Amino acid sequence: MDADKRSAAKNTVTVTVDRAIGTCHPEYPDMRYPINYGFIKGIMAPDGEEQDAYIIGINIPVKQFTGRVIAVVHRYDDKEEKWVVAPENQTFSMDHIKKEIHFQEQYFDSEVIMLDTWKDTVYKMFTKVSLPEQQT
Repeated sequence: MDADKRSAAKNTVTVTVDRAIGTCHPEYPDMRYPINYGFIKGIMAPDGEEQDAYIIGINIPVKQFTGRVIAVVHRYDDKEEKWVVAPENQTFSMDHIKKEIHFQEQYFDSEVIMLDTWKDTVYKMFTKVSLPEQQT
């Protein structure tokens, strides 16, 4: 597991926005971004580019945003995963996240993985193993 990713999963991350709300996709001008979208500097994704992230909970265009990773969008038909970043003090349901990212994820076979705890974050995002059942 990459140390930068492990650190990011445990803390807040800063997203550099390169596609703000209302802007068009660079290759598909008919697709407008209804949410801010960008990348996390220094965290490399499997496609060789910096880690992409959707930002939810911020409804104005921004250039940069610091928040926490609340979910991962795993694409079964693509090399990369997208992170979902939200303000520290806000929570969102899986249905809300799916609605926010549908504009782009509708073109992929993807799954939203909610990150309930930071322990789960590390396991689900980077090791792809199931957590053992907890003893009660």
